[in-house]
Amino acid sequence: MSLTTRSKAGKQYRSRNAASKLEGADATHRAGYFRWKVALDLAIACFLLIPVSTMIAILVLLVRMTSKGAGIYRQIRVGKGGRCFMIYKIRTMYVNAEAASGPVWTQSGDPRVTFLGFILRKLHLDELPQIFNVLRGEMSFVGPRPERPEFVRVLSETVPRYRDRLVIRPGITGLAQINLPPDTDLVSVRRKVALDLNYIEHGNLWLDTRLLLCTAFRVFKVPEGFLTWILDLQRPEPLAAINAADEVCSGPEEATPGTILLQAAQASLSNGAPHKGSQPVTSQKPR
Repeated sequence: MSLTTRSKAGKQYRSRNAASKLEGADATHRAGYFRWKVALDLAIACFLLIPVSTMIAILVLLVRMTSKGAGIYRQIRVGKGGRCFMIYKIRTMYVNAEAASGPVWTQSGDPRVTFLGFILRKLHLDELPQIFNVLRGEMSFVGPRPERPEFVRVLSETVPRYRDRLVIRPGITGLAQINLPPDTDLVSVRRKVALDLNYIEHGNLWLDTRLLLCTAFRVFKVPEGFLTWILDLQRPEPLAAINAADEVCSGPEEATPGTILLQAAQASLSNGAPHKGSQPVTSQKPR
């Protein structure tokens, strides 16, 4: 090997090594951010506790006056590391709304939602009690939305890298929630997961600040497309990676655990892998 060739090879090796060190340092920085973000969330929650609690009390009173049942609704969700916790929301549905249907995702024009609940959902005010989940260390202000255990058991086996969402605390708002509508089928779940993983990979204080600003302006009905554009929150690349050929369901069927199980079985058959819906959810450490 000539001296020139050795020199070029050495430069290429040093360049790759330097890039690897920078990538490792960046990953360590992101993991460090999510660790000290717990203290930041707690400080913000303490600062907002009194005004938010006042708003919650008023809204709970309105809910109690307009429909039967408690004003606060509790539901089990899956959080960091696959651990379950009780999430708090202002009740927007009639009491025992899922007694006949079982667990289902909310659909457009959902008859289970009360008139006041429709308004609260439009303004995202039903999520206000989750400040108490932040105070308890179960949630963050920004992160992937927590899902119900009924869905997680199946989705973690059907949607690639779904479990990786569980490496950080779930959030009240997030990159996926800002950019995409609520889940309706497996394709919409895969799109949400792509943005959740993008947030986990690139999460930082400036991104969280923009997401919180976007969420706040949404309450005042500022057009979401304009907000995501002006705050640089649009993420077309991760969404483009979700190939249309991977779609499992082709029709607008109701997204119940039963239909998801059917979609999961179809996905497993098409991939040549058996479905294991009963396997527990596990998580990985941030890389």
